[in-house]
Parts: sequence; structure tokens; C-alpha cells
Amino acid sequence: MDAVWVALALSLKVAGLATVLAALAGVATGFVLARGRFPGRDVLDTLLTLPMVLPPTVLGYYLLVLLGRQGALGGWLQAQWGINLIFSWQGAVIAAAVVAFPLVFKPARAAFEAVDGQLEQAAQVLGISRLAVFFRITLPLAWRGILAGVLLAFARALGEFGATLMVAGSIPGKTQTLSIAVYEAVQAGQDDVANLLVGVISAVCISVLLAAGYLAPGRVAQR
Repeated sequence: MDAVWVALALSLKVAGLATVLAALAGVATGFVLARGRFPGRDVLDTLLTLPMVLPPTVLGYYLLVLLGRQGALGGWLQAQWGINLIFSWQGAVIAAAVVAFPLVFKPARAAFEAVDGQLEQAAQVLGISRLAVFFRITLPLAWRGILAGVLLAFARALGEFGATLMVAGSIPGKTQTLSIAVYEAVQAGQDDVANLLVGVISAVCISVLLAAGYLAPGRVAQR
């Protein structure tokens, strides 16, 4: 039974850190694509959305190629810092963050595009810097849509299986998250453990989805 709570604690840590990474990258890129006008913007949007539609195992393979010891990034980290992300909880964080990223990026871009640009221009005319305009006007007007995306990203990261298994494997107490633990319990015929794991992750995801639905801009406008 202790293994269940260990898997839950690890899943919450991985999902939490992955959501932070996805939120930082998703909000930044969402703002750039919402406000920027440059060649290849649609192509970039498509590439950034790919993790949402690619099979998790395919995405996991790409990450293996990139982060493995023979990969461009993984080889450099190993040579320069002695860091190996494969079969580690840090690798699980990266895999979950990549999978969850589009769920922050797309709502963030939509939320920023819904902000009236004239408000931002008026603030700049009054002498407010662009950075101050972003934090004092743009972000406060877009925060509900962004937060809804962040909550969805957390739920997605918490339930991530394919890419995480490819990159981090299934090491109990180290990389075995809830979703992977469910798979292992079913394979081992441990139905009681599997039922408990499924109940825990379902309850968490339902709570997150209810909160995200409440914060959605369209829902708020109807209240």
C-alpha cells in the first residue's frame, strides 16, 4: 500500500514541476504568437501544437533521440555536466512538460488575442513600459483563460503514460508514476492496487477539470 502513496507523491511532483515549465513556456510563446506578425508564424504554431496530436510513444521516441547520451542535448549534458536525464524523474518531468505544453500554449494565445490591443496602446502612450503593460494590463485581463489551460496541463501531466515510460521507464520509487503504476499493477494481476490507483487519479483529474471549466472565459462571461 505504501507503494501507492509513493507513486502518488512522485506523480504530483512530476506533474507540478512539468506544469510550471509548460506554463512558463506556454504563456511566453502564446503571447509572442498572439502579438507578433512574422513569416512562418502558422508553421511555428503547428509545430508547437504537435505534442497534442502525436502518439505519446512517438513523442517519447523523439525525446529519447534528443535527450539520450547520443542525442544532441543529452550528449552535451552528459559531456559537460555529467547529467543523464534518461531513466530519471527529471526526464519524466521533461516528458510530461512537453506533452502538457500545448494545453497551456493554445488557451494562452487565445486569451491574449481576446485582450483589446487599444488598451495596451493607450498605456504605452501614457509612458508605461511594455513589460509593465504586460503585467499590469495584458496578463490580468487574460489570466482566467491562462489558468484554465494550466489546470488542464496539470491534469494531462498527471496522467501522462507513453512518453514518460519511453523516457523515464518504470522504476518503483524513482520514475514509476501513477499511470505507470496502474499498468504494472494490471500486468501483475493486482486488481486491488489498480482500483485504488485508478480511483485516486480519477478523483484528482475530475477536480482539476471542474476547476478549469469554472475558470474558462466563456463560462465566466455567462455568469
